[in-house]
Amino acid sequence: MNSIKNVPARVLSRRPGHSLEAEREQFDKTQAISISKAINSQEAPVKEKHARRIILGTHHEKGAFTFWSYAIGLPLPSSSILSWKFCHVLHKVLRDGHPNVLHDCQRYRSNIREIGDLWGHLRDQYGHLVNIYTKLLLTKISFHLKHPQFPAGLEVTDEVLEKAAGTDVNNIFQLTVEMFDYMDCELKLSESVFRQLNTAIAVSQMSSGQCRLAPLIQVIQDCSHLYHYTVKLMFKLHSCLPADTLQGHRDRFHEQFHSLRNFFRRASDMLYFKRLIQIPRLPEGPPNFLRASALAEHIKPVVVIPEEAPEEEEPENLIEISSGPPAEEPVQVVADLFDQTFGPPNGSMKDDRDLQIENLKREVETLRAELEKIKMEAQRYISQLKGQVNSLEAELEEQRKQKQKALVDNEQLRHELAQLKALQLEGARNQGLREEAERKASATEARYSKLKEKHNELINTHAELLRKNADTAKQLTVTQQSQEEVARVKEQLAFQMEQVKRESEMKMEEQSDQLEKLKRELVAKAGELAHAQEALSRTEQSGSELSSRLDTLNAEKEALSGAIRQREAELLAAQSLVREKEEALSQEQQRSAQEKGELQGRLAEKESQEQGLQQKLLDERFAVLRGAAAEAEAILQDAVSKLDDPLHLRCTSSPDYLVSRAQAALDSVSGLEKGHAQYLASSEDASALVAALTRFSHLAADTIVNGGATSHLAPTDPADRLINTCRECGARALELMGQLQDQTKLPRAQPSLMRAPLQGILQLGQDLKPKSLDVRQEELGAMVDKEMAATSAAIEDAVRRIEDMMNQARHESSGVKLEVNERILNSCTDLMKAIRLLVMTSTSLQKEIVESGRGAATQQEFYAKNSRWTEGLISASKAVGWGATQLVESADKVVLHMGKYEELIVCSHEIAASTAQLVAASKVKANKNSPHLSRLQECSRTVNERAANVVASTKSGQEQIEDRDTMDFSGLSLIKLKKQEMETQVRVLELEKTLEAERVRLGELRKQHYVLAGGMGIPGEEEPSRPSPAPRSGATKKPPLAQKPSIAPRPDNQLDKKDGVYPAQLVNY
Repeated sequence: MNSIKNVPARVLSRRPGHSLEAEREQFDKTQAISISKAINSQEAPVKEKHARRIILGTHHEKGAFTFWSYAIGLPLPSSSILSWKFCHVLHKVLRDGHPNVLHDCQRYRSNIREIGDLWGHLRDQYGHLVNIYTKLLLTKISFHLKHPQFPAGLEVTDEVLEKAAGTDVNNIFQLTVEMFDYMDCELKLSESVFRQLNTAIAVSQMSSGQCRLAPLIQVIQDCSHLYHYTVKLMFKLHSCLPADTLQGHRDRFHEQFHSLRNFFRRASDMLYFKRLIQIPRLPEGPPNFLRASALAEHIKPVVVIPEEAPEEEEPENLIEISSGPPAEEPVQVVADLFDQTFGPPNGSMKDDRDLQIENLKREVETLRAELEKIKMEAQRYISQLKGQVNSLEAELEEQRKQKQKALVDNEQLRHELAQLKALQLEGARNQGLREEAERKASATEARYSKLKEKHNELINTHAELLRKNADTAKQLTVTQQSQEEVARVKEQLAFQMEQVKRESEMKMEEQSDQLEKLKRELVAKAGELAHAQEALSRTEQSGSELSSRLDTLNAEKEALSGAIRQREAELLAAQSLVREKEEALSQEQQRSAQEKGELQGRLAEKESQEQGLQQKLLDERFAVLRGAAAEAEAILQDAVSKLDDPLHLRCTSSPDYLVSRAQAALDSVSGLEKGHAQYLASSEDASALVAALTRFSHLAADTIVNGGATSHLAPTDPADRLINTCRECGARALELMGQLQDQTKLPRAQPSLMRAPLQGILQLGQDLKPKSLDVRQEELGAMVDKEMAATSAAIEDAVRRIEDMMNQARHESSGVKLEVNERILNSCTDLMKAIRLLVMTSTSLQKEIVESGRGAATQQEFYAKNSRWTEGLISASKAVGWGATQLVESADKVVLHMGKYEELIVCSHEIAASTAQLVAASKVKANKNSPHLSRLQECSRTVNERAANVVASTKSGQEQIEDRDTMDFSGLSLIKLKKQEMETQVRVLELEKTLEAERVRLGELRKQHYVLAGGMGIPGEEEPSRPSPAPRSGATKKPPLAQKPSIAPRPDNQLDKKDGVYPAQLVNY
């Protein structure tokens, strides 16, 4: 707001006493004028200067009392445009006016609501917009009154947003919902405006379009801030609540994001907005709230209002420095009384008061100029500061994003470092356990090797004992004392051996086999001892020696018992080590079982997530199908609407193209049925149905549009039937699209119902096609060769006849006539040669077309398959031969002075048109890169040039001949000259009348020629199984009229060489 804070003291001292009342009246008057100019019934946008004065008035009086006092008296119910502009001005006042405006508008909520309800019940375009706009204004007032931290301009810092949201999740949740509602009201208004306007460039430059588009500038400013705040709040909610709880919020945000992005894109394409506001561009996709680091990627959209050029308007007297109009009358009265009393003042002298007044006026003018300069500089500084503030805010936002991203990266690195430390500690612990296990295993192995060595020593000792016992038993004497001693020793040894055996079986399973073998040997030795008892009597003498040996055996037995006890101790130590290993193994098994349970739980969770994702995938596939069906419905709806579009009446189409489109659409129904059945069998694959639906919608829409275009050239009754069939086809197609969009009605959809209307369109198109010539398709190939040969022969004959005529003219004429005849005949000869080369090139191109297109079929089958093209080629060749013959006949008559030069000119035009028809017929099926086609086009241009030479030589010869017949009026008197002048005028009138009649006759002849050409030259539907009757045998010299091209000569009787081909009426093939 432009204002002056320091007012000069001398100005305030000279202000009259009633300046406050005058200033108030002036302010009220200015506000009333601005409100009346801004809010009127003219369909034009609100001017910025009037709105700015109203906004400055709210800051001047610190409220909107004056605005509402005048706005209440406006006849808003009488004009929807007046109400629309009132809402626009109120929106600007709320955004940019004084903060107290919000509380003043709260008192008039009922008035705003009544205006919206009134226009909402009426069917008026502006009335519908007023209803939506009033809801937006009421929502805006309620939101800002409930949340005073947010000004009406919605421009706050992130710190204020954090403070307003607080730390309570419920408050953040509620604030997000309210901002969503706020954004919905803004987007609904923009969508309603765009729906009423055609988004073409021209509409945005019209006053009616600008009147609707002007409030969207404030909508863009509000939406940019609301989008930024909702993104911040959504990230904050996702940091506090689980993702499933916020699924509804995410869905609603995604819808608003796509709507807002579409709104910004459409608005930025309009020229009206490009000079008033710089609209930001939103990213391609919405932010990923499930990833906290995505907040750093968010960029705050910044709306920039370009600096406006200063408007030419009257300066506003913000400070009253002179007396107003009410004070002028008393001053004038006092001046009159002074003059009456003392007389008029001396004109040559001025008193101090007048000088003071003039000085004050000059000071006032100087102050006004300084004030204007200060205003302009303040506006420029404000604009520069706003730009700097916006750039600094963008930089601050970027720094905040980088800081947020750095914090997130730091947190991730810290988490990864903790994981690495934990893994390192666990690895060290596992390494220690592994080393300890290896040490225990090596100790156990050493103990086992020692036990094995002791066991081997015991076996060797036992074997040595047995050998010694056998030697001793043989030397025993048979004595009674020896027997008792030996028996006692035997019992002791047996008892000891049994005890060793039991201990070995209990403690050493691996030595059981050796101990059993030892037992068996002892039993055998016991038998041997029984036999030795018989010899004891013989060994009585050696008893003493035996006793000493027995003592030795007892000592060895005691040593053996000590070794056994030592081995038992080692076995006990090994068993304790085995028990420890078993306990460690059981703990490892328990830990494995626990990990297995955890893995099974994770597997179950993954399976549930997979099921959820599978269901989501099915829903997304159906969403894709529904989107494709909606797009197809829009395509078909557009095609059906074109049937009633007046602009479509100028579009035409041929029945042949309609038949091809209808047949293609009918064929696509099978694919649609197959895709529908496949989708019903397995909803996991919707690609076939989407592809078939896309193809069917385009083909059906193309069929409907071409059906309407074909009906524009058809008779009344078939045209009406065709239009009705197209409408029925469109209605059924739209019904089918609606069923495909509903998941409950999708299984009951019947694509086969589309066959009946499409077959009806196909049948009507076939009925509208013209009938074919009476030619058998098997003979078309022979006719082509025959006609091309006949054309070549006619051209050769024409060349010979021209040479004969040239020789005859040289003998019978001389002088100027000989020169004219030679020039004409030479040009005709050059033309014939060019035509002959063109026919030969066309024949070569035709052979190339047949060879490349027939495949494994014969030449006759190719011509029969493409009978319409073949008939067009026959017609063109006949026309060329006939034109050559006519040119020769006309040249012969001109040389013999029996014809007219105009006949030669017309024949040249006919030949150019015929060759153009032949070139076009050959060009239809030729390859664009074919060298024969290039040569054919070059020959066509040569024919045009030679035909132009014939016309030029004919006209120049005619001028030379006619110049010799000069008119001599020297012997005529005035009366005779006047009489001949009147006779000439009569003759001119008669010739003009005759010319007009001939032109009418020429037009009728052309109409009849077009009718015959359409009935005879356009073949009908081809049926290969039922050939049509054969043509009449033999080719006539002059073909039927339908095969002869008809063209209108140019005004200057010259050919257009730059076109390459001469325009002609071609047969549709």
